[in-house]
Amino acid sequence: MRRFLRQARQARRARRAPQARRAPQARRATRTTRARQVRRAVRAGTAWITSAPGTYLWLAALFVTTVALHRMSPGFEEDFLRRRSTNIHELSTDPVRVLIASAFYIDGGAWAPYAVLYTVFHAPAEHWLGTARWLAVVALAHVGATLISEGVLSWAVRHGHAPQSAVNTLDIGVSYALAGVIAVLTYRVPKPWHLPYLGAVLIFFGTPLIAERSFTDLGHFAAVLIGLACYPLTRGRGRRRNLDRHTDNGVRTPS
Repeated sequence: MRRFLRQARQARRARRAPQARRAPQARRATRTTRARQVRRAVRAGTAWITSAPGTYLWLAALFVTTVALHRMSPGFEEDFLRRRSTNIHELSTDPVRVLIASAFYIDGGAWAPYAVLYTVFHAPAEHWLGTARWLAVVALAHVGATLISEGVLSWAVRHGHAPQSAVNTLDIGVSYALAGVIAVLTYRVPKPWHLPYLGAVLIFFGTPLIAERSFTDLGHFAAVLIGLACYPLTRGRGRRRNLDRHTDNGVRTPS
C-alpha cells in the first residue's frame, strides 16, 4: 500500500513538473505581449501628434497661457485679457495684435476640454487637409467671425441697440476657429452621413443664436458658414484622409 501511495505521489510530481516549467514561460510571454501593446500604443500616439504639429503646438501654447492666467489675481487677469480682447475698442486701436493674441487664451480657463476637442476635430482636420490648409481655415474662421460679430455689435452700439460699454466687452478664445474647423469637416464625412453631420452642426450652433441672439453666438454661426465656404481648400483631399504613407505601427500619416 505504501509503495502504491509513493508511486502515486511521484506520478503527480511528474505531471506538475512540466506545468511548473511552463508557468514562468507563460508569464514572460504575457509580459512581452503587454510590452509590445504598450509600445504600439505609444508609437500610434506619437504618430498622431507629430502628424498634426499645428494642432498640438497650439494646444501646448494654450496650456502655458492657461497656467499663467491661473497664477494671476482676478483683477489683474481681467485687465490683462481685456487688453488682448477682440472688442471694438482694441480692434480699432491695434487689430492685428489682438486678433493674434486672442487666439492664445481660453475663455473660462479649463484646458482639458479643449485638449479633447482639439484631438477630436483639429487634429483630424490637419491630418486630412495638411497643416497649411488647416491653418488657412483656422485663420479665416477666427478673423472673419470676429470681424463679423464685432461689426454687428458696433452697429448695434451706434444705433442704441447695445450699451456703449459693449465696446470694451471681453472677447477672447479659440471657439470661432474650432467652429470653422468643425464645419469644414463636413466635406470629410463620407456620403450619406455628411448631411446628418451638417444638420447637427447647424442646429448646435444655430439654436443659441436664435434663442439668445448674442454677438458671440453670431460669431460662432458665422465661423460655421466660413468653414463651409472653405470647400475650395478641401478639393483634392477626398472625403477620407488622402494618405499615402504608413508608419510601421499601422497609423497612417499625411504625406
